[in-house]
Amino acid sequence: MAAVLLTALVPAPSAPAPAAPEYVALGDSYAAGVGTDKESCGRSDRAYPALFARDRYDLDFRACSGATTADVERQAGVLSSATQLVTVTVGGNDAQFTEVMTTCVLSDERTCGERVSKAERFVREELPGRLDRLFGGLRSRTNAQVVVLGYPRLFEQSDPCSFSEAKRTAVNHAADALAEVLGDRAGSFGFTFVDVRGPFEGHGACGDDPWVNDLTYPITSSYHANAAGHRDGYLPALEAATS
Repeated sequence: MAAVLLTALVPAPSAPAPAAPEYVALGDSYAAGVGTDKESCGRSDRAYPALFARDRYDLDFRACSGATTADVERQAGVLSSATQLVTVTVGGNDAQFTEVMTTCVLSDERTCGERVSKAERFVREELPGRLDRLFGGLRSRTNAQVVVLGYPRLFEQSDPCSFSEAKRTAVNHAADALAEVLGDRAGSFGFTFVDVRGPFEGHGACGDDPWVNDLTYPITSSYHANAAGHRDGYLPALEAATS
């Protein structure tokens, strides 16, 4: 009888917790979290993929500073039938974002405007083909939900600011072009596009509550979303898109 009672009191081994669904985060410095802190490849635990994955997903964080669409194609090699969610932010480096911003920092309004116009032509004429190749590859690798997150407008039209009003207008106009192209191509593959221009409105560089860094140190963090931008801008937008 004692043995029976002891056996009854021993708790049955608990069932193993179900594995967290797999989430793969692809993209460039905006996805990696450059601008929030210093981590390998620019990856930060304060970037939107890391914030979103907490207590929800097993995150495979592949996004890397400087990545182009071709680089993201290579990042996507980890996708499998087990992948349930993919996020990607890409396109800015194909349009030579760093060169554009460097030109606008160091040059006059005319030179800045010409360089921005060149980038915008690329975005409208050449980037769609690159995105189609990338997005087609993603769809062939996985049936997971794919969410494409865009870029914010960088500037508020308020002073003081490191950029003149004309420069700010030009750069923001290019951001609009990039959002339009990303949204169009993502939609053509049945992907969800998250346009973050709305959430970031009122929080650009030079505003009272900036979610985007102005010219800063380290220089690579300049004109990227800061920790507040990922936490209060990107994260809620991604949560809404996947709910």
